[in-house]
Amino acid sequence: MSELHYDDMMMQRVLKDTRTIAMAGASPNWVRPSNFAMKYLLGKGYKVHPINPGHAGKEIWDQTVYASLADVPGPIDMLDIFRNSAAAGDLVDEVISLKDEKQIKIVWLQLGVINHEAAARAEAAGLIVIMDRCPKIEYGRLFGELGWSGVNSGIISSKKRPT
Repeated sequence: MSELHYDDMMMQRVLKDTRTIAMAGASPNWVRPSNFAMKYLLGKGYKVHPINPGHAGKEIWDQTVYASLADVPGPIDMLDIFRNSAAAGDLVDEVISLKDEKQIKIVWLQLGVINHEAAARAEAAGLIVIMDRCPKIEYGRLFGELGWSGVNSGIISSKKRPT
């Protein structure tokens, strides 16, 4: 368990206020967590711009892939970082340099991604930072999609099918 603590009301407000997400490290490989998270967030009505220089110009879930944050057109509310902790530092610096132009307010580092120095720089620049969390998981937890057992899809049941 992470030593980081974030107030549930703050995370819920972030997820409610966010409409556009740039996802650094998005993968077209359907078994990668970024691919599954992207599909889920698109299904919740978010606009998600995948960022992956190796796949720039292609599509993931019918969304054009961009080489960098600077290439994404229009405003962005959040950068969701699916990269390692060291790579997160350069991405945070890019966010800081583009935050006014792109109207970026939030930097969200995925599960296992922690970079305290980068977080301090982002917070000093006026950005909200969440580390070592997944917006997909937090959305499900904070908006009642996960039951006490971890799922509440209504699809899986231990009850016998009616005959």
